[in-house]
Amino acid sequence: MARVTVTAIKADVGGYVGHGAVHPDLLACADERVRAAIRDGLVLDGRVGACGDDVNLVFTHERGVDDEQVHRFAWETFLDATEVARRLHLYGAGQDLLADAFSGNIRGAGPGVAEL
Repeated sequence: MARVTVTAIKADVGGYVGHGAVHPDLLACADERVRAAIRDGLVLDGRVGACGDDVNLVFTHERGVDDEQVHRFAWETFLDATEVARRLHLYGAGQDLLADAFSGNIRGAGPGVAEL
């Protein structure tokens, strides 16, 4: 039996009403990407949520902690959502994306991550 990893990653990619909420278009963008990742077999299941102005990605997969493909998926999801935030002129678009490029792991690049 394969081990299942639970990954939760969050980032502030653009606030709606300052730091108070996440615009529905950012959540829709992230949700579309998570659904595609499920269809493509990268993750087993996933959900998109929000807390304050953070977009939250929570998913299960069999790839283990710190998997490069899973972390790259999250990074690219946050980049796509940041582009939506910029188009909508939201507050602090991309402010949690501190790195210029993905380096194999999302840790230290700005987003918060927890895995088990």
